[in-house]
Amino acid sequence: MPPPDHSAASPDPIVDARGIVVRFGDVTAVDGVDLQVRRGSIYALLGPNGAGKTTLIRVLSTLLKPDAGVAMVAGIDVVADPPMARTRIGLAGQFAAVDEYQTGRENVEMIGRLYRLSRAESRTRTSEILERIGLMEAADRRVGTYSGGMRRRLDLAASLIGRPEVMFLDEPTTGIDPRSRVGVWELVQDLVAGGTTVLLTTQYLEEADQLADRVGVIDRGRIITEGTADELKDTMGGTIVEVEPPAGRHEEFRRVLASAVEGEVTWDPQRGHLRLPAAEGAASLMAVTRALDAADLVPDDITTHKPTLDDVFLSLTEDDAPATNAADDPDPQRSRTRGRKARR
Repeated sequence: MPPPDHSAASPDPIVDARGIVVRFGDVTAVDGVDLQVRRGSIYALLGPNGAGKTTLIRVLSTLLKPDAGVAMVAGIDVVADPPMARTRIGLAGQFAAVDEYQTGRENVEMIGRLYRLSRAESRTRTSEILERIGLMEAADRRVGTYSGGMRRRLDLAASLIGRPEVMFLDEPTTGIDPRSRVGVWELVQDLVAGGTTVLLTTQYLEEADQLADRVGVIDRGRIITEGTADELKDTMGGTIVEVEPPAGRHEEFRRVLASAVEGEVTWDPQRGHLRLPAAEGAASLMAVTRALDAADLVPDDITTHKPTLDDVFLSLTEDDAPATNAADDPDPQRSRTRGRKARR
């Protein structure tokens, strides 16, 4: 896999991070990241838990000072002048930072006032935004009665009231139902149509495929590849073979398959499948079946499909990546803090 290619980035990117390093004790959470996002686009940052996604977002949104590197957002140095940078950005973290005892309208108006909008302007903007995201009918209900999807949309609404040039969304659809997820996708696309630039982190490969103009894959604190979704899929070749071995026998099957075709054989523990590239299409599939037959191994299933971002992700990120990593969010409560107003 080639190194990240920034040649397609805007010559004057609205997000421009160079050599960002963040350490927590002996752990390097972000390890020399370069990231450029062009104005008016959607950039998706993919990576396993603990890869450094949230830490990088916290740097760019002024919540965390890096140990090294420079980050410019909307022309503002986020380390040298965080108060000015906060006037240009919005942030919706992994947890909806809303007050359950206030109504939806009161939550958004309060953030407007923190942005130093007049009372009248805050009220007007709140109504506009709640209408835009489909929460007007529930605007005067207490947030404690809202569903998870409604809370996520309300969190986004509060992030939008300051008319941010750049919106940071840290796993914006985690924990919400599929219908609400589609609603958030539509809202993100509306934001960009209105001129906002969006940088989002996600573990939903379909989300990046549907939304992003460019995708970066981060693993162990480094961006290991970057491109459009189609460019990344093309690196996997024409076809992917998936083999489902009997339970507990995937290593035995992996050894046999590795000798049958060129390319890496990867294990997807969530789906219980081994994946391998089939550069020669049907001929590769025949080689797989012959190798298994010769080893007297009978799989539960064999399928083929065109490459997806899931295949790219699994081929690039290491099998032993940790499920969680405190370094990526050493203080979960702090991650609730918004970039739109310093409340540290």
